[in-house]
Amino acid sequence: QVQLVESGGGLVQAGGSLRLSCAASGHTFGNYAMGWFRQAPGKEREFVAAISLSGLSTYYADSVKGRFTIGRDNAKNTVTLQMDSLSPEDTAVYYCAGARSRTAQLMAFMSHSDIDIWGQGPQVTVSS
Repeated sequence: QVQLVESGGGLVQAGGSLRLSCAASGHTFGNYAMGWFRQAPGKEREFVAAISLSGLSTYYADSVKGRFTIGRDNAKNTVTLQMDSLSPEDTAVYYCAGARSRTAQLMAFMSHSDIDIWGQGPQVTVSS
């Protein structure tokens, strides 16, 4: 079973950048499409970005397209989220997630209860 540990959250001013990392334990990391979700106070958890098993295919929510970049390194069992041009609307708890044998696009539309693994969620706060 893969377990996820995130790092890299924090406080940043609007227009700034942050990079989130997610380290996976276990030997089957390459069998999971990986993604990032976020949940702002008083709102439902929403999809942010996903990347395929091979890393060749990515999918983004419209709200972050062109500003966020997801990447993965299967040799190091890591997935990252580079966040640029941040705005206060990006303030949320960000969760790393994995879905076994799924596509990146499918992760955007899956029921969250069908996601196989979740990280603990670092806080990202963007001040205006």
